[in-house]
Amino acid sequence: MQSYYIPRKIEPEISECLKSFPAVAVLGPRRSGKSTLAKAIIAHKKQSVYLDLERPSDLEKLTAPELYLDLHRNDLICLDEIQRSPDLFPVLRSVIDERGKAGQFLILGSASRDLIRQSSESLAGRIAYLELTPFLLSEIDTDVKVIPYWLRGGFPESTLARSNSDSVRWRRNFIRTFLERDIPQLGIRIPAKSLERLWRMCAHYHGQQLNQSSLGAALGISHTTIRSYLDLLSETFMVRLLPPLLPNLKKRLVKSPRIYLRDSGVLHTLLDIENEDDLLGHPVRGASWEGMVIENILGEFQDWRGYFYRSAAGTEIDLVLEKARTRIAVECKLSTAPEVGKGFWNALKDLEIKEAYIIAPVKEGYPIGSGVKVTSLSEFIKTLRKP
Repeated sequence: MQSYYIPRKIEPEISECLKSFPAVAVLGPRRSGKSTLAKAIIAHKKQSVYLDLERPSDLEKLTAPELYLDLHRNDLICLDEIQRSPDLFPVLRSVIDERGKAGQFLILGSASRDLIRQSSESLAGRIAYLELTPFLLSEIDTDVKVIPYWLRGGFPESTLARSNSDSVRWRRNFIRTFLERDIPQLGIRIPAKSLERLWRMCAHYHGQQLNQSSLGAALGISHTTIRSYLDLLSETFMVRLLPPLLPNLKKRLVKSPRIYLRDSGVLHTLLDIENEDDLLGHPVRGASWEGMVIENILGEFQDWRGYFYRSAAGTEIDLVLEKARTRIAVECKLSTAPEVGKGFWNALKDLEIKEAYIIAPVKEGYPIGSGVKVTSLSEFIKTLRKP
């Protein structure tokens, strides 16, 4: 596996936030590269200290946190895996208010801020939250092409593995560790086997409407338990529940979210897909491509809100991006000669969308209608990024 550091797109934003906020929290799934990124940032600081709260020796340094933090009052202090010590947040608030300056703490966590509730309660107005996803295609596009990236997903040790078999082995270990160690460390008591069964079931439902009662019946547990498990998978960045767009139209609309596994490599491992032949011959291939495209777009453009749109009559758009008064439609097609049906064109008319893209594994883009273009994922990212 390659070991060199690949700069992340979020790095400049973190540096800017450290100039304005006393604390900056970078949240994202385990093994997505948060620690490597943080070490690269603090390496440029003359005075900094890094503490890994999963390391007993580092955790021991904070048995008297006020004394230790005072010892490093002029340093940028990085606290990695903060969910291990949520009781630190009241202390951080006191220190932040006493010093009254920006750039005091860089906090890393493997759970959402809703799951680490103490941070939102203790540091309100004092902290900026940013999300680090696994590798986006645009971050590694010069080294890894779209099909291998799609197969392996974006976790660095999976993406950059020497072979597909090494990548699969890493992802299997990641899934087991997540279930058996990471979830219990959050203080959540859920049987690992029960959560694994739901996770695998979600893989089979990837890209479909969420039906909690159906999942509950299949697994023999209540729909309320299903919801609590799904919330946990969502708040640990494993699952995305994509909400429906509900404009004020006189139409019957689908109101349940769609469920996606956020990393395509993890999805494929849960479905026992190991190579490109397996992937291209599997029934989930179209939904998997759709999920990978959606994750890359929402990861690149976190200031845009993402929805899907579907009416009872069958008009449908895979992803509607919305910001201010602008809407952009995205349809995902796993074909080098993609076609869209009447339902897509009707949906554009329903929502009065003037700009739409069909994202497919094509080498060159081309228009297929007024304001509608077939394009690759990489070219779409470049297009939307332009001012």
